[in-house]
Amino acid sequence: MIRIQEILDKVTELRPDADVALIQKAYVFSAAAHAGQTRLSGEPYLSHPLSVAYELACMRMDDVSIAAGLLHDTVEDTSASIEAIDAQFGEEVADVVDGVTKISLMTFESKEAAQAENIRKMILAMAEDIRVLIVKLADRLHNMRTLDFQKPHKQKLISQETMDIYVPLANRLGLHRIKLELEDLSFRYLRPEVFNSITEWLEENRSSGQEYIQSVIQLLSSMMTDNKIKAEIKGRIKYRYSIYRKMEQQHLTLDQVHDIIAFRVIVKDVRDCYAVLGLVHAMWKPVHGRFKDYISMPKANMYQSLHTTVMGPEGERIEIQIRTDEMDQMAEFGVASHWLYKEGGGGRLKARDVQQFTWLRELLDWQKMETDSKEFMRSLKFDLFKDEVYVFTPGGDVKELPEEASPVDFAYMIHTQVGDKCSGAKVNGKLVPLSTPLKNGDTVEIITDQHRHPSRDWLRFVKTAKARTRINHFIRTEERTRSISLGKEMLEKLGRRMDINVQKALKEGAFDAVAEEFNLKEVDELLSQVGYARLTPRKVLQRLLPKEAPEPEEKEVEPQQEESRVEHTHANSVGIKGVDDVLVRFARCCTPVPGEAIVGFISRGRGVTVHTSDCPNVQNLEAERLISVYWDGTEDKPYPARIKMISKNIMGMMAKVSDLLMQEKVNLDAGMFHSMVDGMSEMEFTVEVRDIAHLYRTIDKLRALDGMVEVSRLSSSD
Repeated sequence: MIRIQEILDKVTELRPDADVALIQKAYVFSAAAHAGQTRLSGEPYLSHPLSVAYELACMRMDDVSIAAGLLHDTVEDTSASIEAIDAQFGEEVADVVDGVTKISLMTFESKEAAQAENIRKMILAMAEDIRVLIVKLADRLHNMRTLDFQKPHKQKLISQETMDIYVPLANRLGLHRIKLELEDLSFRYLRPEVFNSITEWLEENRSSGQEYIQSVIQLLSSMMTDNKIKAEIKGRIKYRYSIYRKMEQQHLTLDQVHDIIAFRVIVKDVRDCYAVLGLVHAMWKPVHGRFKDYISMPKANMYQSLHTTVMGPEGERIEIQIRTDEMDQMAEFGVASHWLYKEGGGGRLKARDVQQFTWLRELLDWQKMETDSKEFMRSLKFDLFKDEVYVFTPGGDVKELPEEASPVDFAYMIHTQVGDKCSGAKVNGKLVPLSTPLKNGDTVEIITDQHRHPSRDWLRFVKTAKARTRINHFIRTEERTRSISLGKEMLEKLGRRMDINVQKALKEGAFDAVAEEFNLKEVDELLSQVGYARLTPRKVLQRLLPKEAPEPEEKEVEPQQEESRVEHTHANSVGIKGVDDVLVRFARCCTPVPGEAIVGFISRGRGVTVHTSDCPNVQNLEAERLISVYWDGTEDKPYPARIKMISKNIMGMMAKVSDLLMQEKVNLDAGMFHSMVDGMSEMEFTVEVRDIAHLYRTIDKLRALDGMVEVSRLSSSD
């Protein structure tokens, strides 16, 4: 267990002018508040805030942060109030403790909407004072180090949360050491079998690895001495999760992983960095495409270093990082390494005050616009995890984008209006498709057209949250306009049959009371609900009929076969012209498959049912409720189809059919088989295919089998 004196010693060692009295006072308050409490490990609860404070002291954090580290659980877990902390330690300490408490109270087991709202609160707290997140990261680090005492399901839940949210945030703040340790600790619980196998492999090769590291350090040291360059040289085996990621990305086994040893050369100035790089490349052959200059183009978190991979002694690949001492401090401690408070200045460190928090300002901007919780969480995780590419504007300004970002992402980074009006792009002077992935060093010029608007197709290749949010916002706005128009048209059609003049009723305000009856704020919202098939036209127009003579509700004419195979989706694979966010079901009578012509039917209270255009049952449906639909192509999943086969009743026929279906990657879901009196066999199968081309290619190959007489697709009427 860490002692308070160890914290005070570390603080005075790194910052001699620190306010030790404030930290000592916070310790006394925390010890009294947590008296008698224990952790799951059996240790006194005070061991946790002490460990958090020590971690913050090692990071050279200011006195407010360390005091907040000691106090961070008092409001949540004891009878202490935030007002009491404010009174005794001041507003700054109280605000950081309050921010950390709000993050701690978030529950990641909640529904996605609640989780997204909690993450939004965390972003706002970070923007107000970045120390809130740094204290929380130190808190999470110690909790992960002691996760053994939690139940297995809790271990996985907390580890996944750490990997999804806290690891990328640590990376964004440049807290490299914390990021690496959190990754390894999470990896241990999320993939224990892989973690243990890598650990065993490293243990078996530890002695040879350490000998190799020492030999390379000796060679590098001799080279520095010969060239009169003062340098500190370190060598280490990479973290387990880093090794695992390399295995996954390059499809390697453990024995095939070679460049798992990294060396760091720390020199006096930038000139020496490039001098050492030249010497290293003269001694060992560099690996093509594995050199990165983060000194001339720092990462978004201000990380700077030269990275190169070379073929070292014994033909082993080794990674060498070359940097100055100041760069090394930044790499280890990120924002904490040049903390604004070290000069004795007061006040909060806000996102808008520091260049490296551009990403946080962007998060703040788009989180205000994105209302869809699922999309918000998806974009957040991508934005935090992204690897960067650096591209240039025609004027020579450097812009940071996520890996594989497109010219559309670049356009939205320049300005929202540039993105909205983007019609083309030039990369390095050549016209390219808007979906072209950008690479490091590209110069990008955007061509705009005042008549151009964002396209739904852009969502398939854009990578930044800002671009996705703006495109979705435009689409939602456009689709609402179309849904209002569609709803109005549907009401007018039925109104003519019911002898109701819808146009006149709208002008006279008759629909105002109807909207209010459905708890809707305005008539446009009522029309939109009809267009989205959330309300039926008849249900709305009945409200305009005299009370004493209500129009009888007609029973909807839909064939029994209409019911779907538990195939409900929110238009993930099918698009509806003019509307979005409608429940979509696939008709069982014709089992539509991507690629074939389809039509939608607005079902009463059950969204839109999709039929094939030539489905016989479509002829019996009300024409006014048929709408145009299309395959969106955004969902990759199997679709059911039924096929019938007649073959000669010979040995091995079923085996031939089964082998062919496996070769074509067609899953057999259900089937039946019976022999016919004429020596033939009849088989009916329900199979799962990707699209119509996949289905008919399979049918053609089945027809070509020896002994096969006939193969056809079935509908439920067959």
